[in-house]
Amino acid sequence: MADDAPHVTRNDSENRYELWLDDTVVGHADFTGTESGTAFMHTVVDDAYEGRGFGSVLAKAALDDTIERDEIIVPYCPFIQAYLKRHHEYDAHVAWPTPKHEKK
Repeated sequence: MADDAPHVTRNDSENRYELWLDDTVVGHADFTGTESGTAFMHTVVDDAYEGRGFGSVLAKAALDDTIERDEIIVPYCPFIQAYLKRHHEYDAHVAWPTPKHEKK
């Protein structure tokens, strides 16, 4: 593995943010555009790269980009939800989804 830092790009054709290490995608955060903003559905980091903080790098870049686009963050993904609960600087930009059991 090279010493290059990971970087994140937005891939609109795949509806996901991709975490790159050198020329390899090692993780991604899937999203869907909604009327209320960007809904994050699923985040994954390849097993070989887990435990190195890459998921947090991916989450921060994706959330920061969403805010820069003047969109609301709608976190369905458990990883993104957990990240947001630890990083309150995003609070003003989040619309928490209503759990299915609370819908009428």
